[in-house]
Amino acid sequence: MSTKTTKPADALRALLPKESYEVLFEESTERAFTSPLYLEKRPGTYICAACHQPLFQSNTKYESGTGWPSFFQAIPESLDTKTDHQLIMPRIEYHCARCGGHQGHLFNDGPKPTGMRYCNNGVALKFIPEGEPLPASHLK
Repeated sequence: MSTKTTKPADALRALLPKESYEVLFEESTERAFTSPLYLEKRPGTYICAACHQPLFQSNTKYESGTGWPSFFQAIPESLDTKTDHQLIMPRIEYHCARCGGHQGHLFNDGPKPTGMRYCNNGVALKFIPEGEPLPASHLK
């Protein structure tokens, strides 16, 4: 994986749509069933919308019924986690390991083989279809 990067908030805000910035860097959440990536079924790679780090392969995506794109496994070393205490019960929150952008929450109610559910905000991701080159990071 790439090394960690930092970029001033104003520069990030200029690069991203408002809703993506709010989810990635203000830890907001998009409304369920609003992301076109929820229904995406083509083979490819899901990357961080902010820094373009690959996070998930399409063969790990599954229908969770939650309204957000869900995956049972992340690309190794692509994510960092922390405990989120914003609700009554603590949850595991995960972020892009490169830019720190908030992606979603991790639950242990997913399918085999991992039993995990990475419940991701669609606006925090970009989908790159198989065969297309992955974009270079625009965060240096």
